[in-house]
Parts: sequence; C-alpha cells; structure tokens
Amino acid sequence: MRVAFGVLGPTVAESDGRALALKGPRHRAVLARLVVARRRVVPVTHLVGDLWTDPPPGAVGAVQTFVAALRRVLEPDRPPRAPARLLVTDGPGYALRPEPDAVDAWCFETAVGAAARLPATQALPRLEEALALWRGPAYAEFEEEDWARGERSRLAELRLQTVERRARTLLDLGLAAEAVPDLDVHLAAHPWREDAWRLLALALYRQDRQGDALGVLRRARAVLADQLGVDPGPRLRRLEADILAQDPGLDPPAGRSATAARLWTRTAAAYDRTVAAGARARLETTVSLIRNLAVTGGGGLAAARQHRMEAIAAAEEFGDPDLTARVIGAYDVPAIWTRSDDPELARRIVEAAERALTASPGDAHEAARCRLLATIALETRGSRAPRGPQAAREAVEIARRLDDPALLAFALNGAFMQSFTRAGLAPRRDEIGAELVELAARHDLVTYEVLGHLIRLQARGALADFAAADRHAAAVDRLAERHELPLAGVFTQWYRALRLAASGQPAGAETAYRDAAARLDGAGMPGLERGLLPLALLCLRVEHRRRTWSDTGPGDTSPGGGGPGGSGPGGSDPGPVEIDLGADWGPYRPWATPFALMASGRRAEARAALRALPEPPRDLMYEACCCLEAVVALEVGDRDVLERARTRLLPAAGELAGAGSGLITLGLVEDHLADITTALRAPTSPVPPR
Repeated sequence: MRVAFGVLGPTVAESDGRALALKGPRHRAVLARLVVARRRVVPVTHLVGDLWTDPPPGAVGAVQTFVAALRRVLEPDRPPRAPARLLVTDGPGYALRPEPDAVDAWCFETAVGAAARLPATQALPRLEEALALWRGPAYAEFEEEDWARGERSRLAELRLQTVERRARTLLDLGLAAEAVPDLDVHLAAHPWREDAWRLLALALYRQDRQGDALGVLRRARAVLADQLGVDPGPRLRRLEADILAQDPGLDPPAGRSATAARLWTRTAAAYDRTVAAGARARLETTVSLIRNLAVTGGGGLAAARQHRMEAIAAAEEFGDPDLTARVIGAYDVPAIWTRSDDPELARRIVEAAERALTASPGDAHEAARCRLLATIALETRGSRAPRGPQAAREAVEIARRLDDPALLAFALNGAFMQSFTRAGLAPRRDEIGAELVELAARHDLVTYEVLGHLIRLQARGALADFAAADRHAAAVDRLAERHELPLAGVFTQWYRALRLAASGQPAGAETAYRDAAARLDGAGMPGLERGLLPLALLCLRVEHRRRTWSDTGPGDTSPGGGGPGGSGPGGSDPGPVEIDLGADWGPYRPWATPFALMASGRRAEARAALRALPEPPRDLMYEACCCLEAVVALEVGDRDVLERARTRLLPAAGELAGAGSGLITLGLVEDHLADITTALRAPTSPVPPR
C-alpha cells in the first residue's frame, strides 16, 4: 500500500485515493510534526514538548500509543513484530520515511524548483501543477503551534512567489490577459506585494489599457501608504514613469515563442466559439492535443495521462465503437520505457480497447483495429499474459498489409514492448529499432525516428557496441534539439552515465548518475524514475566490487579461503556492498533487500529474502535483476537460485548485463555465468564475485 500525505491544507493521509482515518488531533499533530522534520528523527522528548505545554504524567507512553495507532493505519498489512518501514523507530525517537513524491509539500517544492530551470513554455504547466496542490494554508490546523510556524511561513511565502512567477511566465509568453484575473485575486489577499502590483500594471498596459495600468499603480501607492506607511519602491516608481512615457521596453517580448503563444490563444478561442460543445470533432481534437501534450515531458506528460482516460470515457458515452477506437488509437505517443507510469490507468485503457474491439462490426476499419491492438500491446508492457505478444503480432501484420507508415511505426512500438519474453533478445530489438529509424526518416515521423534511435542505443549497448550506441545517442540529441523534444535528452544523459560505469570509472559514473537523476526529477515518468538512482548505484558498486576482486585475485574458494570473509594471495575481500534501504527503491526493493541483510551480517535472512524474490519483470531490467540474484546466491551458496539464474541468463551470454536498459550495467553476462558454473562444480563453498 502506497501512502501519500497532504499538509498543504489540513493534514491528511490517503492510499489509492481513499482518506485514511488518523483518529484524534494529537495523532495528526504527531504525523504533521514528523513531516516537518523531513525524514529526520524527532526525539520522543521533543514530541512531548511539542504536543503539550505542560506535559502530563505518562506523556511519553501517550506518544508511543499515538505512534502505534498511526502505524496500524499507515501499514495495516505489516505482520506482527515486523519492523515498520514508514513510521520508523530510530534511536531516541521516530522518523517518517515516505517516498520523495508522497508528500504534497515536497512535490510542490520539487515542481517549483524544476520550473526555474525550464523555458517559459515548459515552466508554465509545472507552476500550475504546483499551485494546484494547495487545499488551504499549510498545516492549517496547527497555525498556533511553534513547531509548525516556521514551516508554515516558509511554504506560504514560496506559494506567493510561485503565483507571481506564474504571472511573469504568462507575460513572457505574451499572455497578458491570462495573468490579470489571478493577480487581482492575489492582491486582494496580499496587498503589500509590490511585485504583484507591478506585474498587474504591466499586464494591463500590454493589453493597451494604459489608464487601467496607471490606476493600479495609484491604488498600490494608496494601499502601501495606508497599511505600511511607506512609498512605492523604485521598481514601481520606474514602471509608472515608463508607462507615462510609453517606453518601448514595456512591449511584449518579440520572437517566435510570444507570437506563437498569441496565435494559440486566438485560435483556441475561435475554435471554442465555433465548434459545438458536444461535437465528436471536439473530442477527437482534444485527443490530438493530449497526444502533443504528452511529448512535452514534465507536467505535460502527467496531464496527458490524467486526461487520456477522461477522453476515452467521454467517447464511450456516445455508444459508437468506431469513435471510441479512434479516440483510443489517436494516442500513438512513442514509448521507450518498459514499465508503466500508471499501471491502473493502463489496465483501464486495455479494458476499453478490448470493449471497442468486441463491439466493432465485423467489417470494421482495419486501421482502427490495428491501433487498438497496438495500444493493447503497449499498455500490457511487462505482463506475462500472452495477450500482449498476440496483439503486437496482429497489429504489425495489419499495418504491413495496409502499407501505412505511421500505423506501422505505432505497431512496431507495441512489438518492441512485447520483446522481453526472455533474456537475450537485444538483437531482435535492434532489428525493430533499425526498421523504425529507416521508416520514420523516410516518412518524416520525427518522434518515431527518435524512438528508433533510442531502441538501437539500448540494443547496441546490450551488445557492448558502444561506438554504434554513441552514434544513436548523438542522433537523438540532434533531433530532440531541432524539434523541441525534452524527454529524449533524459535518456541520452543516463546513457552517458552508463558509459562511464561500463568503462570502469565509478566515481565519475556516480556523479553522472546523480546529475541524470536530478534531470529526471519532475520529467513525468514515475515508471522510469522510481527506484532508478538507488538501483544504478547498487549496480555500480556491485560491479566495482567484482572488478576489484578480479584484479586482486580471489585465491582459495574453500571455506575460510579467499571467499567472502577470507583473503586470497592477491588481496582481501573488498567487503559487502553497503546500501540504504531508506531510499526510494520503488519496484526494485526486493532485489536490494538481500544486499542490505548481507551487509549487516544477517546471511540466513538474506538467503530467505533471496528465495522470496519474485520473478524478474519482463522488461529492460530483466537481465540486471537476474544477475543481482546470482551475485547474492554466490554469496550465500544457494545452488537452486544459481541453477535458476543460469537457465535464465544463458540466452544472453553474449550481452552486457543491464546495459540493454541504456541506463545501468553489471558487467558481462558471461562472467556471471562463469562464476555460477564454478560455484555449481564446487558444492562445498560459494564463489566470490569475479
């Protein structure tokens, strides 16, 4: 169960959209106080002092009772006596350890920070996404509490700055009219904000409302004098002089982006006036907008996911399966990552596509059927059900028969998503990527040309052909810059971190991975982002340990020899891989847990955790997860897991483990297989990693 916390308003906790019962006000106070601490430990004595002005006898016990009750609500499925993972005991107190995107205040700050690094066209949706998180004053029910006062004030000021930054962004985009209403409301509540007065006056002036702009500045002068006893600052005075002089410097910014923004506004208004509200054409046009929104990245991609299902539901209300098929199939956004960003949404889309297929008449348009099948193939990525591969094959067959390049590109994307039924399929994916590049370049399908290069980057990386992978990365960057496709650069930056890791430069690779993760933050791809940085660092350290061991020589592999805990003639065991299970491991936590247990000397528990691992997901991380299992199995001497890992990895013997993701690497698969074979031939002892 994933729990999200809200403090931008009354303090709440919810799971899967359902509010959790937090009991009394002091339970909420404990929870809010721990959120304020930002994952740090709050000693019990501090909690007592924060909850009571004059603590009663037994206050410490009461705090412990509150914590126990909160744990039952937040982790209802936790077995008795199992350690808590969310509200944890640590030293002298407690800490709340939610995921980085599980607290609305943290998400707000992340979105605002990301917007500051983006051009205006991309910053605007991030700022609007951030402001939409607010439900009221931060920590609303704790305004009188000393422990909340500083955080409340800090967040409130950041929100005011964000409102004004959004207005500045609108002005930068030539959208002065859109800035005025929110600034009016903002100033009604916060009349001392001089920058807001300046922005409002400038917005009015840019609408050819010079008199209104000067009137705003006169109001600002009166408000500041009456409420604060001060005159307007130099920026307001200078703006008034510039307006009176009709200074050309006040005109809207010239250039393509501002012109484009004004054109967009006028065209959208004309469309809104002309096309009837319930028209099917309006719905299909909306889907086209959602598709274009998705490739902008960040807030655009997240918003597209949100609106996509709404569009499908609206189409189904018409009772026309052909319309529903067109609406579902129009979202042919190229997809490179093999884990869904929203599994529940994917499930609902597949169900809608299957309904449309069933309801369509026998003579239904084949292109619509192909798009539905390709959608099913894409949205069932990572599934072990046979429906996905079947849908992908049928979609490709129809697209080839129709000789429709755009349709074939969409179908090939589905075939790529279903090419993970076992290890060792990088050559097949390379073929798909090559066909996509050639097809897309010939028919000017730019986003699919980028997709083809990214697929080939991954495949050539898996085959250790970095010269070719580098060429595909460069091609992606050129296309992304020319056609304003910011998400593509996220993948090439991660690939270049992988290159450093593969070349044996762990320090440089770690820095590059952290930089790449910072860029990924807020890119709108949780299926890719969650757990990726910790996994990349784990793989980096595991492979560095293997290289170190190989360089020094493992020595005797018998008990007490050069295996873990012993030393060989060439050097000593480099020691266990240290990891932080408090990090957000996302879907990769099961593969991290055995390493954490081994690092703390709990080998029996590590073996049990190894045995409890699920089957690795059928995606780009399949070989990496198999190799991580093998590394742990070598350490604890688990022959059954080693046999299983060997069977899974044999088809990929010629590949670089994990590099098929374009993100991480664990060295040559054949080295892992050699270690496994050696261990299985010597049953008395596990073999240290190479």
